Amino acid sequence: MSTRIYTLPLDQTRWQVPGGPTTVFDWDYDAGRDRLLGLYEKGKQKQWDAADRLDWSLSIDPDDPMGIPENSIAIYGSRVWDKLGPKERGLVRLHLNAWQFSQFLHGEQGALICSSRIVATVPDLDSKFYAATQVVDEARHMEAYSRYLREKLQLAYPINPSLQTLLNDVISDSRWDMTYLGMQVLIEGLALAAFGLIRDYAKEPLAQALNAYVMQDEARHVAFGRLALRDYYPQLTQAERNEREEFCVEACHLMSERFVGEEVWRHLDIDPDECIDFMRASEHFRAFRGHLFSRIVPTLRDIGLFGDKLQRAFGELGVLGFADIDLDQLMQQDETIADDVDEARRRQVQQTIAAGEQA
Repeated sequence: MSTRIYTLPLDQTRWQVPGGPTTVFDWDYDAGRDRLLGLYEKGKQKQWDAADRLDWSLSIDPDDPMGIPENSIAIYGSRVWDKLGPKERGLVRLHLNAWQFSQFLHGEQGALICSSRIVATVPDLDSKFYAATQVVDEARHMEAYSRYLREKLQLAYPINPSLQTLLNDVISDSRWDMTYLGMQVLIEGLALAAFGLIRDYAKEPLAQALNAYVMQDEARHVAFGRLALRDYYPQLTQAERNEREEFCVEACHLMSERFVGEEVWRHLDIDPDECIDFMRASEHFRAFRGHLFSRIVPTLRDIGLFGDKLQRAFGELGVLGFADIDLDQLMQQDETIADDVDEARRRQVQQTIAAGEQA
């Protein structure tokens, strides 16, 4: 990506994570677990080309890139928002969208690195097979988000400190299950919920389609983590499970701060402290932040990490009620919506062709 669209010079954003995970070979080429191999088959069949499946000819309104309702803006109703004129409000929308899509892009690079690591470190061959398809998925997601930022928004933000801290913890841990837990369950689970809000509420068709297609892939990735860890965690001691639950508690507190967007308010220099305080006190923002855990909570319960400490943490965050969500139903819904977006685009193309023939 060109450095000219970053809000900071690129040389200030470089980051390296030391670590030396153990690479595991598996010589047992007999058939593995049916559900994991089924995900692998679906992963092969559902590959798509970001250059062709998305309509990059669509133009974007820089003052309202995603066409979302004004009352969904994080500082809507604040004294700061009320005193901004139309031009300044458009700038806030642009920077919030660029910041959000930038974090999606950086998270996808983390997922690319983690999924490639899973191929090397996970001990069973069926997991290696599926993780290989995820590597391609994550590269495609990076391609799409990078192009959207570069061509449509022409603005990008460096990685959010909370996301960077969590990625550092995940990547530097040599245990294969911690890569799964941190990336497949926590980071991608949170991202799925955020993608879903854009998919469901954005009026701009390119952003809507991009997130719908990415969600179709990511739902499989989270399912992959669930299947692998559900089999593995019952084998651990209670002390080992407690350690992983402690990691989840710390990660969830980090992620709860991730969407405050402090970098945006400080970069725009529009009373940043007041904006941040307003957001933290806002019922709307608390509801939004709570929704981001709607995929994480039931997944952790499903894989057997749902002890008292984790439940208390979810209770404090106000998200414990998500524990009973049907994850398989949500995954099927993600698949169906992506297919519906495809069908709507095909109909639009056919109507355009028909109109041209009649002209």
